[in-house]
Amino acid sequence: MTARVMIKSGREKPIRQRHPWLFSGAIEHIDNEAVDGDIIDVVTTRGEFLASGYLNRRSQIVVRLLTWDQAEAIDESFWARRLTRSIRARPNGPARRLINAESDGLPGLIVDQYGDWLVLQSLTLGIEQQKALISRQLLDMVKPRGIYERSDVDVREKEGLPASSGLLLGEEPPDRIEIEENGHRLWVDVRHGHKTGFYLDQRDNRQKAKAYVRDAGVLNLFCYTGGFTVAALSAGARSVLNVDSSADVLELAKENLRLNAFAVDDAAFVEADVFSYLRKLRADHRIFDVIIADPPKLAQSQAQVDRAARAYKDLNLVSMQLLKPGGYLITFSCSGLVSADLFQKIVFGAAVDAGRDVQIVERLSQASDHPVLLSFPEAEYLKGLVCRVW
Repeated sequence: MTARVMIKSGREKPIRQRHPWLFSGAIEHIDNEAVDGDIIDVVTTRGEFLASGYLNRRSQIVVRLLTWDQAEAIDESFWARRLTRSIRARPNGPARRLINAESDGLPGLIVDQYGDWLVLQSLTLGIEQQKALISRQLLDMVKPRGIYERSDVDVREKEGLPASSGLLLGEEPPDRIEIEENGHRLWVDVRHGHKTGFYLDQRDNRQKAKAYVRDAGVLNLFCYTGGFTVAALSAGARSVLNVDSSADVLELAKENLRLNAFAVDDAAFVEADVFSYLRKLRADHRIFDVIIADPPKLAQSQAQVDRAARAYKDLNLVSMQLLKPGGYLITFSCSGLVSADLFQKIVFGAAVDAGRDVQIVERLSQASDHPVLLSFPEAEYLKGLVCRVW
């Protein structure tokens, strides 16, 4: 018999609405024989079945729910069905997200494809215990040359798991993998790059940004490996000044420009703290036609939201001060704890303090291969605004 987790009376609603997370505060009792990582049934105080998922007492999210069908066994065929469903829903292409965790019914699992390699992130204990099986199934379904793991993220600590990176199956990936995106060639470093090596979630937004940059002097903040820079130059930007705190990613950004036959001016790549450098630009009375601001995740927990909000406001305020009248600010937040509504309020506050009239021209979100499950709105973490600043 499957071990059970009993939830407190009156706490059934989120589960019945198919939200995939069950927090510790909603739990009345866990069977003593239940083992962390194992599949358990979630039941009401009356013993009524609600859902099944995997358990981890060390996490605040004690159960990640997988199915609401009592007849659906969570066995090898279950994982294969979920993987197949997700992969078939993706458009073909050399660089794409294949599995988007909770939104694909596979909480804790991220899988990205870069050319002939897959990169896997195992974020939870339940996925960690199925990682070998999932990797074999992916190898059979997608037939990549290799599957590489990049489970070197802080969230694993909350699951009681150490960081883990390295080859899972097949061939080791090269130091760089070349991909094609929106007609451009880009190098991806899956071993050391951010996330799984690249910001696939910004693919559609890099294309949309082209509409605003023709003949423009562009400032690209947190430029990473130059995805927005390549897009801007291809759309006829007059110049792009790139700022990032990492010398390594700036060098790869230069390589990406060369890969697309653009000239590289070393002076256009600045290794600096973005917030400090913005103030230097303001002191030097620099003015730009377009500013792209794509900072890393600034709020890792609820306790950090207020500090993150202040940082977002500062970033957008100074950026507005550096724009010519009628210029465009393309600004993003990838902090899931900062809602789209809060982010807009932050940008509004920046506009007030900057003394500028600002119009929202376009709203941006993550690429279509990063779907958002309606019962899991937390998956809509990336939000962006294209603002015209007067």
